[in-house]
Amino acid sequence: MARYTPMIEQYLSIKNKNQDAFLFFRLGDFYELFFEDAEKASKILEITLTARDGGASEKIPMCGVPFHSASAYIEKLVAAGHKVAICEQVENPKQAKGVVRREVIRVITPGTVMEENMLLATENHFLTALYQEGSSYGIAAVDLSTGECFLSELHQTLPAVLDEIATFEPKELVVVHELATNSLLHDECKRLGIVVSEFDDIDTVSSLEEQFPNVHEVCNTSVLLGTLHYVYQYLLQTQKRSLGHLKRLRRYHAHSYMLLDEVARRNLELTRSLQNEKRTGSLLAHLDHTATAMGSRMLKQWLDKPLLSKKEIMHRQNIVSQFIDEMILLEELTDHLKRVYDLERLAARVSFGSASPRDLYQLRKSLEEIPTIKEKLASFSSDVLHRLADSLDPCQGVQALIASAIVDDPPISLKDGGVIREGYHEELDKLRHIQSNGKGWIAKLEEQERKRTGIKSLKVGYNRIFGYYLEITKSNLHLVPEEGYIRKQTLANAERFITADLKEQEQLILHANERSLELEMETLKQVRDTISNEVVRLQNLAAKIAEIDVLHAYATVSIRYQYTRPIITESDRFYVQKGRHPVVEAAQYETYVANDIHLDSDTRQVLMITGPNMAGKSTYMRQVALIAIMAQIGCFVPAEKAEVGLIDRIFTRIGASDDLAQGHSTFMVEMMETCEALQEATPKSLILLDEVGRGTSTYDGMALAHAIVEYVHEEVGAKTLFSTHYHELTKLESELPKLKNVHAKCVEKDGKVVFLHRIVPGGADRSYGIHVAELAGLPAPVIDRAKEILTHLEESNTSEVAVAKEEEPLTLFSFLPEVSPIEEEITKELRAWDLLEHTPMESLQFLQTLQQKLKSK
Repeated sequence: MARYTPMIEQYLSIKNKNQDAFLFFRLGDFYELFFEDAEKASKILEITLTARDGGASEKIPMCGVPFHSASAYIEKLVAAGHKVAICEQVENPKQAKGVVRREVIRVITPGTVMEENMLLATENHFLTALYQEGSSYGIAAVDLSTGECFLSELHQTLPAVLDEIATFEPKELVVVHELATNSLLHDECKRLGIVVSEFDDIDTVSSLEEQFPNVHEVCNTSVLLGTLHYVYQYLLQTQKRSLGHLKRLRRYHAHSYMLLDEVARRNLELTRSLQNEKRTGSLLAHLDHTATAMGSRMLKQWLDKPLLSKKEIMHRQNIVSQFIDEMILLEELTDHLKRVYDLERLAARVSFGSASPRDLYQLRKSLEEIPTIKEKLASFSSDVLHRLADSLDPCQGVQALIASAIVDDPPISLKDGGVIREGYHEELDKLRHIQSNGKGWIAKLEEQERKRTGIKSLKVGYNRIFGYYLEITKSNLHLVPEEGYIRKQTLANAERFITADLKEQEQLILHANERSLELEMETLKQVRDTISNEVVRLQNLAAKIAEIDVLHAYATVSIRYQYTRPIITESDRFYVQKGRHPVVEAAQYETYVANDIHLDSDTRQVLMITGPNMAGKSTYMRQVALIAIMAQIGCFVPAEKAEVGLIDRIFTRIGASDDLAQGHSTFMVEMMETCEALQEATPKSLILLDEVGRGTSTYDGMALAHAIVEYVHEEVGAKTLFSTHYHELTKLESELPKLKNVHAKCVEKDGKVVFLHRIVPGGADRSYGIHVAELAGLPAPVIDRAKEILTHLEESNTSEVAVAKEEEPLTLFSFLPEVSPIEEEITKELRAWDLLEHTPMESLQFLQTLQQKLKSK
């Protein structure tokens, strides 16, 4: 068996305990990776793979990154879903006997990032954990960068639990082996981009009471206690340090909030645009007029979990209303909120031991704004805001400590010192005086020796190898005194000398430099440790500032777009007068057409929406859902008047999508999403169904759509918007008492269709599909031929309906012409033909082929 060098043996021993992570092994000024780690990392990081002699018969693969720039490489690995174990030297090499002792000081995982450059300021960075006990599940969501920890217990199926986890948009999910190998969990996490980490070592005893003072108040079941213990053990084993800032433990009940599954959030573009999967174009981006990073993160949390409590919603509304009523004070408040840095993450980094001098300075500047913010809030006429002002703790002791200890505008790191303010530390001040006087002494010595020797070019220099020296050019060597000067180094054109006095002064200066840096580091740590004792106060302050900021943002956007305060009820009535889609309206403010919406459980439970494409049906449906969500997060809404009965869940079946990885076609995905709505919706829910049934044949699709509408009407009872091109379904208004027809109105002018984007009572009798195709730019021959075929079909249909009336009563589908097998085949081919994927010439040739098939028939 090959024997490696002691250092490689040490590496292998440590790597064996961190097999699921890239091991960054500290060697001098580099982090080195060996063996398989090196081969994989060199490809991901695009760095050179080399080799070294490890004592075995073959060379060992190796690559490395500089210590001072390692963060960029770590960021790249973590972003790719990998873990990085940081292995440092933990003893002085000068005192080591044999191989320097090394230990892993931290494992950075996708969900445990603390580094500022790896975090998005406006978004939480959640690690989630899933714990199972019998048929119950416990979930934990921890943001290590802010100290937040959310817990919930669910008695639901695993898919429903994963849906709840997805609301946090976590970077990592920690589970035991049995769940890590569950194909459903694995596939869902892969689809959502969540890294699954297996962790089974949960036997270690830990004092949850010491870490979380309110643990027994929050965790009143064995499932919750087990979940917290599980996630806390994972954090301890990866972070390997005190987690003093992880104090914000909170239990929440999923049924206390409107449930928005991943499909609904995506279709409604709550936090990401469908077009580019980015924040721009989403409701979140539209509402985000926050002034602080904390406020932006809280806004997203509120948007992910709209309230079901009328009292809490009205509390938020009252503050927004007061802000709107006193706009001048609101603008002044905005100015001061903008000067508050990210208190949450600053406090977390202080407690974590990673806060830089610049972080402390930003913390101080933020705290200096709090008295003024209190004063501005107290200036409003609202008692609610007065109480909010009184609750703000300015943490004056923390602010005063930083002001006295840390210089203004300090450097980011301590490498060159200059962080601790003069007058704060007596010994440090003395050492700095020695340094300052020492440099003056050196300059004085240089001038003195020039006069004594007559060598005008003599100069005193310094380097790390020889220290201070006197440099004399070779042309002046004959003037060097015979006594006192000791030759130290010969150069091409000069000689370097030292003297006893110079070396003595050098020792004083160098000792002062080294000791002053040590003292600065010690003092900075003491300041951080003192502030860490106040981390709970800082976090409470941060939470209140964030809440004020979000409500101030609601007021700002409501003023800008003239939103109105909705009336919140616990009834089943949903009424909006001249409602608008908030995001679309912002993009086309001048031309947006407002529409009414009226839903209830007595006479208007289901709205059957017909009309052509591009007429605004989907926008209308989405705006209804967005108005409901905005109302239930406490914001004002884009409408002249609104009455919103609390909605417990929103289901959406909008747009075409597939899941090919799971073998699911577009139609299968459509049916699965519809199925969930039919099974899970309650009379308090809102269902949006857009073009259900279009992914199959005409008969199948219409039959399914008909049956689904009936089931929603008779069995589910949820308020429903059902958009369809099956105009025949409008006849259901006469059969189902709680269904009403509405349509997107359009008119023809000079042979052209004008979309009015108005939703009006009644059903549409045409789809204007050919007109939309013409607008899309299809060749004129295709359009003309399509019109001919449409005319023929309509005439045929009319005559057959007339005959049917004479011969037998009409059923729902009896007026449709009988379709031959060849016609059905051609229909399928037409449905499958994607115009956007083919050239106009290819489409013409395709149409000609279909025409020839019909003629041959």
